[in-house]
Parts: sequence; C-alpha cells; structure tokens
Amino acid sequence: MPGPKLAISRLTKRFLDLDVLHEIDVEVEEGEFISVVGPSGCGKTTFLRIVAGLEKATAGEVRLDGEVVRKPGADRGFVFQADNLLPWRTVFANAIVGPEIGGRAGAEERKSTLDLLRLVGLAGFENYYPRQLSGGMRQRVNLARALAIDPKILLMDEPFSALDAQTREIMQMELLRIWEKGRKTALFVTHQIDEAVYLSDRVLVFARRPGRIREAVEIDLPRPRPLSIKRTAEFVRYVDRIWKLIEDDVRASVLNPDD
Repeated sequence: MPGPKLAISRLTKRFLDLDVLHEIDVEVEEGEFISVVGPSGCGKTTFLRIVAGLEKATAGEVRLDGEVVRKPGADRGFVFQADNLLPWRTVFANAIVGPEIGGRAGAEERKSTLDLLRLVGLAGFENYYPRQLSGGMRQRVNLARALAIDPKILLMDEPFSALDAQTREIMQMELLRIWEKGRKTALFVTHQIDEAVYLSDRVLVFARRPGRIREAVEIDLPRPRPLSIKRTAEFVRYVDRIWKLIEDDVRASVLNPDD
C-alpha cells in the first residue's frame, strides 16, 4: 500500500531558548483537507512554514510522497495571509507567475491558468489590476496563483483573516467548491474554529507553546457542505468540543502572553 501523502515525525522547533513546537507526529492522506487551530503563539504558522520548506526544523522531519522536505519547492503551493499580489501585473500575469519562474509558461500553462481563473470566479477579470479588485477577489487570485503550479499539497495560512465576515463565509464556500474539483491535499491554518470544522476532514488542535497536537478531531459531516450546515446541532457540537480543548490555553495566552 502507498504511504501517506504527508508524513511529519517528531517535528521540533526552537528559537534560541524558546520552544515553539515539540515532537509533532501526524500523517495526512492523499486528498485530505486538514485544518490546524490553537491559541495565539502555539506555532501554527511556524508549523506550516516548516512543511513549506520556508523554515528549518530543529529536529524531526517532514516527508512529502516519501521525500524529505529540505527547502521550498513547486510541489507545495502556499496561500499567504496577505495576498502579496504584484501591483504592476494583471490578474492573469499574477496567476501565472509561478509557471513563469519555473520556465514553463507555454500555451498549455496559459490555458490552464485561464481555466483556474474561471474556476475561482474571475472570468472576465484577467486584464484587471490588483487595485481594481475587492479583498475577496484578490484572495481568489492568490489561490489561483498557488494552484497554477499544480502542487502536490496546498498550504494556506489564514487566507481569509483580513476579509469581512460576510465575504469570509462566501470564500469558505468557494474554497470548498474549488477543492472538490481536484481534491488537492490541503493544510489550512486558522484561528476560527467554525471555519476549521466547516472545511475539514480532520482538525488538529494545537496546545499552547510549545505547540503540540492535543487532539486530532475527525469531522464526520457529509460533503458537499452548504453554509447552512453551520446551523445544525452536529456542527455546533464539533465547535463546542474543539473550543473546550483550547479554552484554557486561549485564556492563558491572552492574560499571560509572555509565559
């Protein structure tokens, strides 16, 4: 049998004398959507950056399809919290920047990038510039840009945190619609418990620093998931369960941030 898509073992990270992550072990299967939640300062973003190859671990390892991750690569698409679009480039030119850097922006890649822009709901906006777009539209470009390199895994670091509440809800629904089309393996960091439950097959609940997995919560809700599922009793039970796991840590991180 093939191994897991992503295998993380005994992952540990220290910054000088600060323990950020401690011996994280997790396996992610092909096509799984995994979210990571936890209190501020528990190392969620550091964890994601190590998987992306943007940060080196102090100990332990990350394997993607059996290969050890040592540096960034085109097999991982990263959607940052800020869209970081290049203001002098059009929507299309921003979306295809990854293939361009990789030296493979031919006719096939141009067509697939246009298809991705249609998939994320930006058909007709190919020649617009970032300044002409709303926040939600800019994040759609950000997502298309990450998908344009056809990564093995999609890594997302709170991509909707800067959006207003209504736009965020719509973007969650749109992300699931897009994800359902190709079922890319996805690792999604968020502070919003309801967002994690809505999107995910599993939610990794991180404990306060040093970050470690307190519990992995399986989300047994049917797909596809309309936004109305958030109002069901079963959904609310998942949210309550995860909140109870992190409530004390969240309170401590707010009241005693330096501990």
